[in-house]
Amino acid sequence: MNIQFLGHSCFSIEINEITILIDPFITGNSLASHIDISKLKADFILLTHAHQDHVLDAEVIAERTKSVIISNYEIAMYYGAKGLNVQPLNHGGTFKNPNFSAKYVNAIHTSSFADGTYGGQPGGFVISSKDTSIYVAGDTAVTFDMKLIPMSTKLNAAIFPIGDTFTMGIDDAIIASDLVACNKIIGCHFNTFPPIEINVNEAKNKFSSKGKELIILEIGAHISI
Repeated sequence: MNIQFLGHSCFSIEINEITILIDPFITGNSLASHIDISKLKADFILLTHAHQDHVLDAEVIAERTKSVIISNYEIAMYYGAKGLNVQPLNHGGTFKNPNFSAKYVNAIHTSSFADGTYGGQPGGFVISSKDTSIYVAGDTAVTFDMKLIPMSTKLNAAIFPIGDTFTMGIDDAIIASDLVACNKIIGCHFNTFPPIEINVNEAKNKFSSKGKELIILEIGAHISI
């Protein structure tokens, strides 16, 4: 499983020549100005919730790539009405194909489109291939529901928001890593704009002091899990 960070909460995940794009917010992120969305591959686009900083480029990329948008029912219907390919899920449901599965799990946040349309209840995804599983938490507070994940899935890594203000911050992300029984955390949703700016070195040191690893990727960088 090859993971590329595309800024904010956007990731591209390659599994057996299948490309999964998570929460594409690129053209609105000045820090990701070197990422050309016209060149991005996507067979599937997974959306955790409807906020603009997670869905801004979803429609354009889905139109070009003919990819399938996977999200909650309300988000799927929103894009389905635009003629895009969609697969609706709801919490606890799992999308399966020969290359990967994606289970939609709880998140504590809000969800609405920029035009005011209701975006359903927010969530995260547990993405599994034959021998690797990761948890993409989406925008969320720490929640005890996270304890359910390791009851059925042994995680190789987890992607957590760490910018505080609108999501959990560093201290709660450390607690969340305990709940999901995973010590390898990839950080996201930080430093894109002032309310979520953090001290990256301090954050890494806090994780390290607990025997955990906080991975901070440069925009465009890759990691193999």
